[in-house]
Amino acid sequence: MAKDTRFPKPKPLSSHGPARIIAMCNQKGGVGKTTTTINLAASLVEYGRRVLLVDYDPQGALSAGLGIQAKEGQTIYDLMKNPALETKDFIRHTKVEGLDVIPADIDLSAAEMTLVTEFDRERILKRILKKVQGDYDVIFIDCQPSLGLLTVNALTAAHGVIIPLAAEFFALRGVKILEDIIHRVQSGLNETLSIDGILVTMYDSRTLHSREVMDVLMDKFGAKVFRSVISRTVKFPDATRVAEPITTYAPTSDAAEAYRTVARELVDRNCAP
Repeated sequence: MAKDTRFPKPKPLSSHGPARIIAMCNQKGGVGKTTTTINLAASLVEYGRRVLLVDYDPQGALSAGLGIQAKEGQTIYDLMKNPALETKDFIRHTKVEGLDVIPADIDLSAAEMTLVTEFDRERILKRILKKVQGDYDVIFIDCQPSLGLLTVNALTAAHGVIIPLAAEFFALRGVKILEDIIHRVQSGLNETLSIDGILVTMYDSRTLHSREVMDVLMDKFGAKVFRSVISRTVKFPDATRVAEPITTYAPTSDAAEAYRTVARELVDRNCAP
C-alpha cells in the first residue's frame, strides 16, 4: 500500500498534556470499535504522543486485546466505586511504550445499578481522569455498546466523540439515536462536547454496498466523516490473537498504514495534539 500523503506527519511535541479526551462510541456492537481504539492509539504513540486507554466495557476486550489481565480490585469499576483512590495506581503499562491502560472486567456490568444513587453520578469518570489528564496527550474511552449510565459518563468526561461505523446500511440506523444522546449531554452535562468524526470500518471498495454506504454518510454528515477508511482484513483478528496492535504485529501492512492515516487525519482536524 502506498503511503497516504493527504495528511501531514504530526509535528513532535515539546511537552505532554493536558490530554484531549475522546470517547469511542457506538451503541451497535461488532463495528470495530475496540480494534479502532487500540490501533488508533498505537498509531498516535508512533508519532510521539502519550496515550491512555480506558477500558469501559464489561467484556474487557480492550484489556485482553493488549495482553492486560484485569486483576481483582484494580479495574476502572473499583475506581468508580471509590473515586478518592489515586487513578495513577490503576494504570497498567502495555508492551507498547507510551501506551497505557486502565483495565475492566465483568464487574463493570454492575455499575449501572450500584452507582445510580451516587451524587453527581454522571461525572464520576470525569473526576477520575482529571487526576491523570496532565500526564497524557490523548485519552481514549472505549465505551460499551449501549447508551446507559456508563456511556453518559464517558460523554460527560470527553471533549470529543469518534463514532466507528461498519460500512453497512443497517449500521446507519443507530447514528441518529447516538447523535440525539450526544446533543442531550451537550445541553445538560457537557456543553463543549463535539463529534470529532465518523470513521467507516469494515470497508470493501470492491462492493457496491460499501460504496453506497459511504455516499450516504457523506451526503448526511459531510465533513464529520473521516476521509480515511478502515478496510476488512484478516490481519486484525490475527493481531488480537497475539494481543498486539496491528502497528507492531504487522507494521508494514495496509491495515497498519490505514490507522496511521486516521491518526494523521485526527491531528490534522485539531482533534488530537
